[in-house]
Amino acid sequence: MSESTISNDAVVIERIFDAPIDVIWRMWTEAEHFKNWYGPQGFSLPVAEMDVRVGGKRLFCMETETPTGSMKMWLTGEYTEIVPKERLVYTESMADEHGNVVLNDMMPQPSEIAVVLEAVGERTKMVMTHSSLPANSEGASEGWEQATNKMAAYVATILNTK
Repeated sequence: MSESTISNDAVVIERIFDAPIDVIWRMWTEAEHFKNWYGPQGFSLPVAEMDVRVGGKRLFCMETETPTGSMKMWLTGEYTEIVPKERLVYTESMADEHGNVVLNDMMPQPSEIAVVLEAVGERTKMVMTHSSLPANSEGASEGWEQATNKMAAYVATILNTK
């Protein structure tokens, strides 16, 4: 289970995963793993480009089916802090498919995601803080809860196949 906290401009998800810290670190830093869990239920991630180094860019596309067809949402950002297996910080903005920032009512400014990991025996405590969210981002907490549930399920499948 996880705990989430919502403030005026941040969502904080705290969760313990039944996996070693290196596995959870890879979930956040390797595109082939990130694509398997990121996003709310019903969304896939057909594109995930991640240059995981300070100053490195990230670009990904979340996609879902709607009654009127496929809906794609592009996001981009930059890695600003990396302490392997401890801390990962990056910015995030809406974008077009080329990675150009698109500011709009949904995301009028870049936000920041900070992921802090701590080994707890063979398990991993993760605290994810998504800050600088717009006032109208009520669904962010629910989306992150769904995504971390997907991560836990995915981690369980890869640990069971080793």
